[in-house]
Amino acid sequence: MEIQPRTVRRLHVLDKLEQRLLGVGGPVASIARELIVRIRKLSLRANSLEREIDIRLVQQIAPHLLALAGCGPLSAAKIVGEVAGVTRFRSRAAFARWNGTAPIPVWSANDGRYRLNRGGNRQVNAALHRIAITQWRGDGRGRAYVERRMTLGDSKTEALRLLRRRISDEVLRRLIVDELRGQTPAGLIDSASA
Repeated sequence: MEIQPRTVRRLHVLDKLEQRLLGVGGPVASIARELIVRIRKLSLRANSLEREIDIRLVQQIAPHLLALAGCGPLSAAKIVGEVAGVTRFRSRAAFARWNGTAPIPVWSANDGRYRLNRGGNRQVNAALHRIAITQWRGDGRGRAYVERRMTLGDSKTEALRLLRRRISDEVLRRLIVDELRGQTPAGLIDSASA
């Protein structure tokens, strides 16, 4: 049985591995069984933490962000935790520069191009990248946007950079909506302590 990458945390895969190891003896099989037990415990704990982050934190703090296509609870939690108050950004461009999705112009001869920004908040940029990749792989507006940009002559990398910038603008808009509705971490902390 060949295990696909990133499937070891799935409980049914661990069950199949455990069944295959039942009749096998020796120290290697014993170590493998111990590892399966440990992986199962860690997977269950990780799943419960993810549910807790989703239900207790993100759904209360940023429901509009969580409703964004491709934005899961862990990406939303990472964005909310790193941004920590969206009112400090004066514009979409300032937010894009802070998170590293603002394009950097590159001039060579008469050709004006843009390249990826290697600066900015790498944690938020990675979360935006995950959202962009999820939207691009699905059948939605993200995929249509990337395909349209590629037909206009952009490379896949450039099209994904542009999609990530558009997602940055949408994330900022949704964070502002959530904050204006009084669903900020500070608001939750103040109401919980009262």
